[in-house]
Amino acid sequence: MRKILGLLGLLLLGVVLLIGGGLLLSDSPMKTLESLAIRHADKLPLAYLGEKLFDKHCSSCHDNPAMHAPSREALSGFSKETVMVALEFGKMQPMAAHLSKQERGLIAIYLAGSAPADDWIAEHSCNIPAADNRKEYVTNWGFGNANRRFVPATAAGIDRDNVAGLELAWSLAFPKVTDMRSQPAIIGDTMYFGDKTGKVYAIDRKSGCIRRHTEVLSGIRSAITVATLGSGKKLLVFADSMASIYALDPDTLKTIWQQAARIYETSVITGSISFHNDRLFVPVSSYEVAVSGSPSHVCCKSHGGVIALDATSGAQLWQWHGTADATLQGQNRDGGDLYGPSGVSVWSTPAVDPKRNRIYIGTGENLSHPVTDTSDAIVALDMDSGALAWRFQALAGDAWNAACLNGGANCPQNPGGDFDFGASVIMAELPDGRELLLAGQKSGDVYALNPDPAGDEGEVVWHRRVSNAGIGPDLAQSTTNGGVHWGMALSGERVLVAAADPERVRPDYIPKPGLHALNLASGEVLWFQPVTRGCEIAEEDKPMIGLQNMRAGKKIELADQYRCSFYYGLSAAVLATPELVFSAGLDGRVRAFDIASGEILWQAETAKPFAADNGVTGHGGAVDVSGQVLADGWLYVQSGYSMFGQLPGNVLLAYRVGETAH
Repeated sequence: MRKILGLLGLLLLGVVLLIGGGLLLSDSPMKTLESLAIRHADKLPLAYLGEKLFDKHCSSCHDNPAMHAPSREALSGFSKETVMVALEFGKMQPMAAHLSKQERGLIAIYLAGSAPADDWIAEHSCNIPAADNRKEYVTNWGFGNANRRFVPATAAGIDRDNVAGLELAWSLAFPKVTDMRSQPAIIGDTMYFGDKTGKVYAIDRKSGCIRRHTEVLSGIRSAITVATLGSGKKLLVFADSMASIYALDPDTLKTIWQQAARIYETSVITGSISFHNDRLFVPVSSYEVAVSGSPSHVCCKSHGGVIALDATSGAQLWQWHGTADATLQGQNRDGGDLYGPSGVSVWSTPAVDPKRNRIYIGTGENLSHPVTDTSDAIVALDMDSGALAWRFQALAGDAWNAACLNGGANCPQNPGGDFDFGASVIMAELPDGRELLLAGQKSGDVYALNPDPAGDEGEVVWHRRVSNAGIGPDLAQSTTNGGVHWGMALSGERVLVAAADPERVRPDYIPKPGLHALNLASGEVLWFQPVTRGCEIAEEDKPMIGLQNMRAGKKIELADQYRCSFYYGLSAAVLATPELVFSAGLDGRVRAFDIASGEILWQAETAKPFAADNGVTGHGGAVDVSGQVLADGWLYVQSGYSMFGQLPGNVLLAYRVGETAH
């Protein structure tokens, strides 16, 4: 009885921490208690607490028809993460600015939990075969720690001769989901997939039925990484939208450990988690870049970094911080306090170099002055300590946040262009044994770097601009959401680079959305295959840029957006085989390109309605983030991504070679 009371006491303290604000989160014992509370969330009255917070802070608008705000019943149709996005940097951010992250999370849990969305699972479940194939097809974001996103022919099963025969075999639609972002893992005939409602599924990848499932506190945000420990035990590791890291048993989906991985209250995990030698390397970013657009926000105190964890227990080993702690620098033009340095988010997935005992990351811009030499950079860190080995800064002086989109007072003086290294670094080797690091930037630049520079400054071997997203006399007006976004791929001596490049009016900016093949040794362009929209949009119906559109964009009917998507470039990460390149567009088109010539050999439209096989009505949308994965003659596509005004969707689509379509 005493043990039970002790556990309840700890859990209640965890509730206090969940509600109480970010100051306690920097203290390690408090993080431990918070983790305990999260792991036992099913035993806590979180929805009740969220309802009380909603009644106090939100009901005056949402329960009053005269305010024309969505009712709480209407809001219950969204996932926890969708509600969190609206509260943290969407249209509701100004109204929720006084709430802590934990309070916003409790409100999201209450709203999303008030309408059941998993009735379909029992009817679509199946047993696990006694003799299941255990071959590992997809184990992490980069398809290997070098981040090459390359699938050998023996594992792909799809080649130049049979790709035209790809047909839809099954589809799943997920209730309360509008964004499909977590790359699944595949072991044998089991696909491990996480959605925005916080559910993790073990799916029979050939039939689409559900072998088992579980649920964590908030939406699955990162790719699912398969970590094989030195003991031989396997774990499924991922991050949720509350910046918590989970390790699950793949056979039972039971949580082995859970650990908070925040540096600040605004910390979030955008990249995915790398694993090597019983260690996990967690990239940390911050959504303060978005909330800085609010006039009431005190800008800017957060920065990004990397956290190393013991994979066996979740215990923290070290942290690397992108900048020093922010201090008061002065006031903005409205008299509000300005802090810095800040920013340097790590949006990408670390590459792991066991030979040099290093990891490589890309970083984002500073959010405020003073600027640092770690922004818009490729950074090499010692794997054992997190100490900086060297850095290559591609663009100095890039200080930018969302206030620059609307002329807000938090926009830094002489702002930069928001030119992150969001794509993960690729480790490459030439036939003569020379090694290179490949990095793609939102400016449209691709760099090949020497992994062994003479000093602590990186050395460029070659540089190629595939897009002029970063060209313009006024860098603050050059932000286009163009250039290289989620990831490149490497196949042999070809570097495959996708460019997003939306149609924006900017000085000297000519969008070039499409797929580029570069020579690994020289950066020479081998071929370029552009992609086109194929329909016309009136100028007044074109959306504003990114976060600005989320808050104040013109309402365009969803049916019209599906009919003709403004966004159609290639933002999702590329995937390559020896003969093919798979790259999907923000208009929902999935394409297979011939790696030798760039010719499009197969394509499918996914931004359309689906009568999904699990009995849930679904609709595809933009394909972004990880895009697609391959396994033994099967292509799996996640369709739907509405984060910045693109096409929402909620379907997982499975295509196979040489079979009759559903």
